[in-house]
Amino acid sequence: MVDVKTFGKVAVLMGGRSAEREVSLMSGTGVLKALQSKGVDAHAFDPAERELGELKRDGFARCFIALHGRFGEDGTVQGALELLGIPYTGPGVMASSVAMDKLMTKRIWVAEGLSTPAWRQVRSATETREAFAALGSPMIVKPVREGSTIGLSKVVSADECEAAYAMASKLDPMVMCEQFISGDEVTCPVLGTDDGARALPVIRIIAPEGNYDYQNKYFTDDTQYLVPCGLPAGEEVAIQALVLQAYRTLGCRGWSRADVMIDAATRKPYLLEINTSPGMTGHSLVPMSARAAGLSYEDLCVQILATASLDNA
Repeated sequence: MVDVKTFGKVAVLMGGRSAEREVSLMSGTGVLKALQSKGVDAHAFDPAERELGELKRDGFARCFIALHGRFGEDGTVQGALELLGIPYTGPGVMASSVAMDKLMTKRIWVAEGLSTPAWRQVRSATETREAFAALGSPMIVKPVREGSTIGLSKVVSADECEAAYAMASKLDPMVMCEQFISGDEVTCPVLGTDDGARALPVIRIIAPEGNYDYQNKYFTDDTQYLVPCGLPAGEEVAIQALVLQAYRTLGCRGWSRADVMIDAATRKPYLLEINTSPGMTGHSLVPMSARAAGLSYEDLCVQILATASLDNA
């Protein structure tokens, strides 16, 4: 049991300046209500509307980061909080920065022998066509440093490469192409740090027409989330072990959620990315998995807040 009074005054950071602002506001509102319902002295704080220095001036003792995307999930806010000396939830500066950059994440995972789909970084529509010839159809084109499938395209012909590159590059000058793995799409959250980190139940995602895009993630009820996931027991355990290894390899702490594709033919799991400040909306996956493990949304929020720390404490 946690004595919430020891948390002091808590800021729930939400909103921010990224393309995921709308989702962050939904996440933050849910977290804020949950913490307040547990007696936490929690308050909303939008870094797009207030200077972070006000956190110190206003006496905040710790922060629950419910920001998504750049300027919140990429190490920038984490670095500012380190300078202010205010403990925060989720991974630290380096892990947050690396995990936000899908290219750097893949390079580290490959160096550690972890499976991830083949990819290429591209700098033009021409290079996107070349990647399509190398990686095959279908191919995913996406910004390197965005989340929530924003700016992502599934390309099935060379003629679609130019439009896909244009959409992704509007959001981020760094664009990547990735081999599409056909099969089961799953996700697995992790809670805790170092040897205390544990993987929660795996969720299998069945989206309309296999399209798990921004709309189907947050604003429709047509997507199915299966937990228990219905996979053979050995597969779920293997995915949890892979995700834990991916989490530790990047130096994550507190909590995160990894997305995985399982090849339909070989049943081999492939890591797609890791989210270091996952969604906490009504459609979000970490609360769903936690609930299957017997942890309520409110208790989950308190547990995450209890792990708030600094890299240089």
